[in-house]
Amino acid sequence: MENVAIELTNNLAGAIFPEVGELNERLYLEPEIYSEHSFEGIVGKSVGLRKVLDQVAIVAPTGSSVLLYGETGTGKELIARAIRNLSPRRERAFVRLNCAAIPSGLVESELFGHEKGAFTGALMQKQGRFELADRGTLFLDEIGDISLELQPKLLRALQEHEFERLGSTKTIRVDIRLIAATHRDLRGMIQKNQFREDLFYRLNVFPIEIPPLRERREDIPLLVHYFVLRHSRQMQKRVRSVSEQAMETLINADWPGNIRELENFIERCVIFTQGEELNVPKWELRRSIGSGAVTFEQAERQVIISALRAASGRIAGKGGAAERLGLKRTTLQNKMYKLNISSSAHSA
Repeated sequence: MENVAIELTNNLAGAIFPEVGELNERLYLEPEIYSEHSFEGIVGKSVGLRKVLDQVAIVAPTGSSVLLYGETGTGKELIARAIRNLSPRRERAFVRLNCAAIPSGLVESELFGHEKGAFTGALMQKQGRFELADRGTLFLDEIGDISLELQPKLLRALQEHEFERLGSTKTIRVDIRLIAATHRDLRGMIQKNQFREDLFYRLNVFPIEIPPLRERREDIPLLVHYFVLRHSRQMQKRVRSVSEQAMETLINADWPGNIRELENFIERCVIFTQGEELNVPKWELRRSIGSGAVTFEQAERQVIISALRAASGRIAGKGGAAERLGLKRTTLQNKMYKLNISSSAHSA
């Protein structure tokens, strides 16, 4: 096959893309919204993804609990929102709690709320996520990180639809639809006495397994197009194509961080790009896709310093770092401030 460029359209409007033919001279993607259901923001056409979305369409109207399994970065929250958006509760609140992002001692208060003076630092009454999600949807991400001590109270709240705030004896009743997600092996945790079996069965009413990106490689070109268009618009650039060689490299990478890692990498590439074809430097591909050791902030810092060096430290004006990066002067200055980069960094 000749070395051609894949052209991006500027009218990316939907979530599920139609089948695309083989590359000839150029491939024009004409995206459309999935005709049967609305899966906003979910990009792909693979068999694995469509199986997931078929399951979403089946369970969404029922009100049953759903447990989403998948590696980090596979889009579990997007699937949870799709379930809510296709449910009778679509007009009600979608309340999210990442159980792994909060210190274990504070999770109970976040879930069930507390009264003023319930513990040191409780200066006022606070509603928990269960109350906030009443008549709506509660999404508990990384449910496997809930402590064993808290699991019985969570089980009771899910079974009885009632609980008490910390520091209160008043029982509060709620009507919620629960969606939970995890990247952990909960069955294995049960065997190690790290997760309650009864809570597992209460959560696992309708399990959905979300495949990792390496098992849905045919979705990678569509995701690349989606992210290139999104980030080029945000940076006010006109990136219109991706070389075939770069796309093949992206398709064949393992992406251990899944969609999140791919998006971060594409954002870095858009920062590099000054013309209409996406600039995917080989050293960046090797470093980012190979070891995964470089964070987005580190790569962005390197890009900005390189631009400053090329511009002899000048930020604004013709040939300045802002122009080279395709950014507004104020945007670049804000990034430099956040990354602790001085205009003299080019001489470092």
